[in-house]
Amino acid sequence: KKLPSLVYLHAKMESLQSGCRWRTQSLGMALLNMVVVLLLVSPGRTEGRREKKKPDCIEYQAISCRAHSASLTDFGAVGDGTTSNTAAFQAAINHLSQFADHGGAQLFVPPGQWLTGSFNLTSHFTLFLHRDAVILASQEESEWPLIDPLPSYGRGRDAAGGRYASLIFGTNLTDVIITGDNGTLDGQGAVWWDKFHNGQLNYTRPYLIEIMYSDMVQISHLTLINSPSWNVHPVYSSNVIVQGITILAPVHSPNTDGINPDSCTNTRIEDCYIVSGDDCVAVKSGWDEYGIAFGMPTKQLIIRRLTCISPTSAVIALGSEMSGGIEDVRAEDIVAIDSESGVRIKTAIGRGGYVKDIYVRGMTMKTMKWVFWMTGNYGSHPDNNYDPNAIPIVENINYRDMVAENVTMAARLEGIPGDAFKGICISNVTIGLTEKPKKLQWNCTDVEGITSGVVPKPCNLLPDQGTDEPVTCDFPEEELPIEDLELQTCFYRKGHW
Repeated sequence: KKLPSLVYLHAKMESLQSGCRWRTQSLGMALLNMVVVLLLVSPGRTEGRREKKKPDCIEYQAISCRAHSASLTDFGAVGDGTTSNTAAFQAAINHLSQFADHGGAQLFVPPGQWLTGSFNLTSHFTLFLHRDAVILASQEESEWPLIDPLPSYGRGRDAAGGRYASLIFGTNLTDVIITGDNGTLDGQGAVWWDKFHNGQLNYTRPYLIEIMYSDMVQISHLTLINSPSWNVHPVYSSNVIVQGITILAPVHSPNTDGINPDSCTNTRIEDCYIVSGDDCVAVKSGWDEYGIAFGMPTKQLIIRRLTCISPTSAVIALGSEMSGGIEDVRAEDIVAIDSESGVRIKTAIGRGGYVKDIYVRGMTMKTMKWVFWMTGNYGSHPDNNYDPNAIPIVENINYRDMVAENVTMAARLEGIPGDAFKGICISNVTIGLTEKPKKLQWNCTDVEGITSGVVPKPCNLLPDQGTDEPVTCDFPEEELPIEDLELQTCFYRKGHW
């Protein structure tokens, strides 16, 4: 019979190819390969022909795979560390946005130093950084557009006006992924830190990554260094995964929070390593009257397998901006080293809202100022228009199965006079003290709860329940919806770097 055309066979092989591997297990595929070989070596076809090598591929895990791909260099980008690529990034994303309804698209950032200002992402899109790719944040303020304050905050965090857009920014998106094989975002934040310290900021500093009003968000397998301010800020979003992120900042750099889920629902933060000048994970939901009016809580949040170093702040902070409410937070398998506090609740009169149904277990701490810290007088209001009758509710706080060593003071727990923090439960916690610890290990005011199996002995407001019927503090066993979201194995073909 007449042999099929080479074009047809090539197309057929492409259709049978899966990911980065040739599937040659079936007899039909083996015969197909033999036919192609015969065609390539048949008379009239051998001259000038060479067998093409299979292109190398990168595999990665993602919530969605993409049908279309492009490299940043296709759009004129230059990875020399000095040429601005802001226009190239935006041109690439604008071009790839046309495939949103046709299988989505991914933009590959190859090895190099890619200087850029702020750029916006699109839906059904993946930004993928090669391990030797560095996205350098521009130090030219003209490359950072100004945007409005967050409505749940009413003003910027650094200044009363607006704020600079984040290096990687997106709003009203669906299915957006920022990932890589440990490529780097370098915020070059020193110039911003100097302006902050010298009172030279008219607007709030940019973050490295901010995704707003979005659904199905993945930020994974990247290294973030020297952010001007917060590093990762999902806000007003749902179904968010932050996974395998390394965050590094000088420990005295101002407000370089690691990961700040803010008015988000169904979020999973896992397998991250953070060295920070502020809180490693800061859970937020709006500021005073603006957060109360916006009314969007952070809830259904998982934090697990986190390692943190933060000598001046908390490993996990709840607040202080929590006026929309924080509930159902589950943290486990946390390692804290040389940090100010393990878990801290920060709030104040005027915040309103609530922090409730908090569950922490399996935490290991070494060299801490405090293990537990709750603050009901944090202050720091956006303006003088807050409601002095807006009293925050703090209740059902559960800590269990913790070990700490080289600790200065076990706990500093300060509720609000007349409105105690209630339902505190601490069980199976052993705290080893530094050589020169505080004489008072548990400083408790306006709190209510119980303890069981805690060393050193807690304060009288948290009475030990004894050994006859030891208490085990709650930790929910049912899974949250974000835990059912499985990642797929996706591919990028390295065709032209």
